[in-house]
Amino acid sequence: MPFVKRDTAIPSAAALSADEFAAHIAALGSRDPEARWRGARALAGRAEAVAPLAVALGVEANSRVREAIITALMRIGNAASVVALVPYLRSQDAGQRAAAIEALQALPREISPFLTALLADGDSDVRILATELARNLPAAEATRLLCGLLSVEAHPNVCAAAIDVLAEVGTDDAIPVLEQCGRRFASTPFLPFAAAKAIALISGEG
Repeated sequence: MPFVKRDTAIPSAAALSADEFAAHIAALGSRDPEARWRGARALAGRAEAVAPLAVALGVEANSRVREAIITALMRIGNAASVVALVPYLRSQDAGQRAAAIEALQALPREISPFLTALLADGDSDVRILATELARNLPAAEATRLLCGLLSVEAHPNVCAAAIDVLAEVGTDDAIPVLEQCGRRFASTPFLPFAAAKAIALISGEG
């Protein structure tokens, strides 16, 4: 689902009066999904709305309203918004995971402090998703984080995900780590091939 940080169709949260703000917070708990949707959209950009939006997201079953809440959190775009969205990387619902990833990818500066922990998470699926969150970071930072992961990662699918991102954004510093990873997983044919391809792309030979 698309998330757009600047959408002129979304009302300016900064222009809300205190009473309007309170009314939109209350609307998040309405039985009417249309009212909840309007409330979430109206709260986009208001940092003080993060906590009630996070609570609403945790219980919301309507996909359209969930999208509006996630978009509102993304438009707020602070560390508290990231904290509210990161747990959905563990969701059993593929749509929720995808929505969280897309929103967090739009916040590379805010997600950056969380990535070291996410790339070391005990769940390999979370580590794979975390590699995608590194894709929009500055190249040097993405390279540092993903090379740190590749140096210790034992799961071939996680390594493949990291290599895929490095092939797109990696710097020359990634080349020795990619070479080492290819050797370490010599018995897993697709990984040495992927590492070699990434090295070629980084070197300008791909």
